Amino acid sequence: MIELLTPAEMAQADRFAIERGTPGIVLMDRAGRAVADVVAARASADARILVISGPGNNGGDGFVAAADLRRRGYDVRLQLLGAREKLTGDAALAADAWEGAVEAADTEAPGQCDLVVDALFGAGLARPLEGLAADIVAAINASPADVVAVDLPSGVSGRSGRALGPAVEADATVTFFRLKPGHLLLPGRTRCGEVTLADIGIPEAALGVLEPAAFRNAPALWHGSWRPPSVDGHKYARGHAVVVSGPMAQTGAARLAAGAALRAGAGLVTVASPPSALMINAAHLTAVMVRSVDGAEGLATLLADRRLNAVAIGPGAGVGPDTAASVRAILDGDRGVVLDADALTSLADAPAELFSAIAARPDRPVVLTPHEGEFARLFPDLAEGSSADDGSDEEAPSKLDRARLAAARSGAVVILKGPDTVVAAPDGRAAIADNAPPWLATAGAGDVLAGIATGLLAQLLPAFEAAAMAVWMHGEAGRVAGPGLIAEDLAPALKAVIARM
Repeated sequence: MIELLTPAEMAQADRFAIERGTPGIVLMDRAGRAVADVVAARASADARILVISGPGNNGGDGFVAAADLRRRGYDVRLQLLGAREKLTGDAALAADAWEGAVEAADTEAPGQCDLVVDALFGAGLARPLEGLAADIVAAINASPADVVAVDLPSGVSGRSGRALGPAVEADATVTFFRLKPGHLLLPGRTRCGEVTLADIGIPEAALGVLEPAAFRNAPALWHGSWRPPSVDGHKYARGHAVVVSGPMAQTGAARLAAGAALRAGAGLVTVASPPSALMINAAHLTAVMVRSVDGAEGLATLLADRRLNAVAIGPGAGVGPDTAASVRAILDGDRGVVLDADALTSLADAPAELFSAIAARPDRPVVLTPHEGEFARLFPDLAEGSSADDGSDEEAPSKLDRARLAAARSGAVVILKGPDTVVAAPDGRAAIADNAPPWLATAGAGDVLAGIATGLLAQLLPAFEAAAMAVWMHGEAGRVAGPGLIAEDLAPALKAVIARM
């Protein structure tokens, strides 16, 4: 279940199920019971449970959960934000089935219970909470009670993962049919706690109608494009990657990338080294080859060999016109290209030139790997906090939106890095990663990621699949290497990751 649905798409999925004969109240009943199951697994038999329902369908799920928990013998209080007589549709039906008292929501109750069910607002919220709703959220967060959120913690956007103002910090979240981007994008992911995805009977056929283009980054997304070595294969069939090294004092990053490309499965890897750094690179490398290359002209001469089918430039390359010239030489060809770090910064003053060069090779894969700072230099109007608007609703573009817009503009696959890395393709496909451990935030880790992507491009994976697979492998290598990892630990850890694949 790797597809992600926006709140609007989830509403369409609900309608799809209803139009095919499943009443909305049945879907709500199943959702509420799924919430009750999670609560029962977390609460002791004598726990005091408070369900706080909101004025919409999320609140209806809360009514159902409260009734189910009371039938199981729990001490349950139910509070409602708003007037009961204003409930409509399935939420009104669920409220009618509740046989207990309905209290007005207040800020005192969260501190008087052992577990709070946050059924105030779901993933479709698009505006900050204010007034009593905001005060109740603050009271929930201040309470020592365990918190189980329905769909998404109230105050968190299902589309962007942003806290739109005050937002619940849940210990567990129960959502339905498919995850939403807000479950994976930060800070939403950190506010959800343990997420349970419940089946409430929406037919899988709904996905064929919705055709979702956003995914959780997992092997099911790209594994079919990867071909592990075959018994009758040889190294030349797995491609030859090139990593461009920087000058004498900046060679380590290129070697990290080159080692990762080899570990990721490229048959051969060569470091293209400035003459001044040749001996340093040669002294540190064994399975990775080294070639002396003098500037952009020398690089173009090296790349005249068509067997060299994937190139990475950026890790430790240096910022300036020399690196920009080398990027131009690399793009003037038909091989796969990864532009990272210094390569991106060297062209930040002329992004249109870069995008034109990419557009001139539409069938040749290019992957850009910016972190937020590099992204802001290349796409200033799409930077976090900018006023860019994709027209989807009043909320500012999410990280997912921004990566997609950047990919469409540049013509490249964009890996917008971070703890919630987004991979986006020009055709709108996108994947959000959630498997990277915090220890990956260390010097050189990005160089390793660039190398993995280059190694996969050398094996002729399509650019989007190569980028998404690289991001996943990078995160898994971080998990294998464990706490205290440094960048040098990541390439060896790939061996265990690949073995599991």
